[in-house]
Amino acid sequence: MSDLLERLRGRGWRMTAQRRVVAEVLDGDHVHLTADEVHARAVDKLPEISRATVYNTLGELVSLGEVLEVSTDRRAKRYDPNAHKPHQHLVCAQCGAIRDVHPAGNPMADLPDAERFGFVVSAVEVTYRGLCPACAGA
Repeated sequence: MSDLLERLRGRGWRMTAQRRVVAEVLDGDHVHLTADEVHARAVDKLPEISRATVYNTLGELVSLGEVLEVSTDRRAKRYDPNAHKPHQHLVCAQCGAIRDVHPAGNPMADLPDAERFGFVVSAVEVTYRGLCPACAGA
């Protein structure tokens, strides 16, 4: 069973066939699918699943804090199931591919007090940008 499915079962989330398929589609490392991509993959597993059901399920998963909604540019939002594993994102500036990265250090501590302007910082989002091997021609 996937990590996401285990977390959802642990919360007592009602596991319908449609919800299960959406959670299964989101399973894995470096998964950052758009809602349309989730729907397309879900239809392969459960042909009768509707786009509205996928969107509603993604919204519920985000509200529960089990999936992150990732917006890295002006492209469609993507959904990241690694909500409970602290990480940052590496994004290809050309094709939009996203990878999870785990840089050393504590980004919360990297902002000097003088640069906090009295804010109580509760979260940090760092996005690294560059070209993936395919776009860089490697």
